[in-house]
Amino acid sequence: MKQVIALLGIGLLVGCSGGKDRTLPILGRQEIQGSDTVYQQIADFRFMNQDSVWVTNQTFSNKAYVADFFFTSCPSICPIMKKQMLRVYKAFEGNPGISFLSHTIDPRHDSVPVLKKYAADLGVSSEQWHFVTGPRETVYALAENSYMVAALEDENAPGGFIHGGHFILVDENRHIRGIYDGTEEASVNQLIRDIPVLLKESEAAGNSKTSE
Repeated sequence: MKQVIALLGIGLLVGCSGGKDRTLPILGRQEIQGSDTVYQQIADFRFMNQDSVWVTNQTFSNKAYVADFFFTSCPSICPIMKKQMLRVYKAFEGNPGISFLSHTIDPRHDSVPVLKKYAADLGVSSEQWHFVTGPRETVYALAENSYMVAALEDENAPGGFIHGGHFILVDENRHIRGIYDGTEEASVNQLIRDIPVLLKESEAAGNSKTSE
């Protein structure tokens, strides 16, 4: 018998326990199959980044990443989000265990050259922070079904689009491990604290596999 349970927390997320042994929850849908729990994963994707390089799930093989959804001409929350994401990026700049993935929800305007300039203006490395574009319907479906956030076109919304201002922390197994309000400094501070927790978990798992 299969049982599907939807579990998702929006806003400030903290680990399951305190202190040195703190761990992060696995969020999203859970399917109970007998005595096993199968956790929701980010679906396969293939987008082009600011360097005209294809970005897929394999790009983030054996590493965690932080994802968000934005558009370069956004007049509302995107500038705040990018300022906050830049804080996270700078805290982990050069760390091979964590990357950043920003999906445009306005591919008609946000071409590869536009994303290239946007990244250059932020002064970030394209090796660690990917700004990607792809078919609008594909991006929207991935946002809603995999990352559990909103992204859609709406002519009545500021800039013509509605999207959540969340940062989503994803582990090396494509599981969502945290969702944070990218417009709130306190929530982003929690993300900065949680990333080392996740990296430590991944390192411990890697060492365990090596010793087997």
